[in-house]
Amino acid sequence: MQRYFVNQSADETRFTIAGDDYHHIARVMRMKEGDQIICVTPLNKSAVCAIAEITDEQVITEVVQWISGTSELPIEVTIVSGLPKGDKLEWIIQKGTELGAFQFIPFISARSVVKWDEKKAEKKLERWQKIAKEAAEQSHRTILPKVKSPINIKSLIKISEDFDYKLIAFEEEAKQGEASVLSKILAEMEKGQTLLFVFGPEGGLTEQEVSSLREHGFCSCGLGPRILRTETAPLYALSAVSYHFELME
Repeated sequence: MQRYFVNQSADETRFTIAGDDYHHIARVMRMKEGDQIICVTPLNKSAVCAIAEITDEQVITEVVQWISGTSELPIEVTIVSGLPKGDKLEWIIQKGTELGAFQFIPFISARSVVKWDEKKAEKKLERWQKIAKEAAEQSHRTILPKVKSPINIKSLIKISEDFDYKLIAFEEEAKQGEASVLSKILAEMEKGQTLLFVFGPEGGLTEQEVSSLREHGFCSCGLGPRILRTETAPLYALSAVSYHFELME
């Protein structure tokens, strides 16, 4: 059953869908009145809805049944990725959304080869958010992850004050065989808490960046004995979180 994120309805009995989702329902899927879809509200609630009417600009649905339960990770994981080359960030956003990430923040690191172009910023953010939305619908999420504008290390340190736990994936730790920090942090965390996880670009984080983050409460950790690519490391971390909080349960 197709899933769509909708705006809040006043009485939570009817939802109106317009824009790209309207086009997808009416033109791509060629749905008709009576067909059912799943609508997800901004309050992270899901409902099976029947299409009541399809006009030239919108689809009107009526709630058939509210769905209980959730597919979300028990903790909120924000992925901070050093700006990588090519379409690697799109891959991280898509797969990271499927694996349960709560939010994505690109990071302008000292070793980021890609330079952030403010003139193209709006279109880039729109594309990234669209990728997150489509991945959230495909993976039956009830939360639509936000994709933020890229930030520098000063801004990263500032926003880190709002998180319960803060980790840095640092390849030097992996080289030295460190394998306990991540598991220790996950064991300490309780459901509902927040985790900020920082990953470097292709060249990794510099010693100075790691030192600055450590001075502000970050812990560095390895991700197993192998050195992972910048687009692989966040997915490893999210999988570890899922294993600890979901499969171990």
